[in-house]
Amino acid sequence: MVVHDRTSNILTASEVARLLHVHINTVRRWSDSGIIGSHRIGTRGDRVFSWQDVERLLEEGKTDGGKSPT
Repeated sequence: MVVHDRTSNILTASEVARLLHVHINTVRRWSDSGIIGSHRIGTRGDRVFSWQDVERLLEEGKTDGGKSPT
């Protein structure tokens, strides 16, 4: 089990992938399609996610082993 410091409300795509047990590309695809909210930061456009968005995704039951919902 991955334990994350919840003093920060911001998660990276890698952290979200580890928490949800999916590949980072799945998190990116979900972000691109609007399944999970994200913000782009920095000159590279890295994605960051909020705990609330990750929790909302889990509550809606949209994670099904890494496959996007149909």
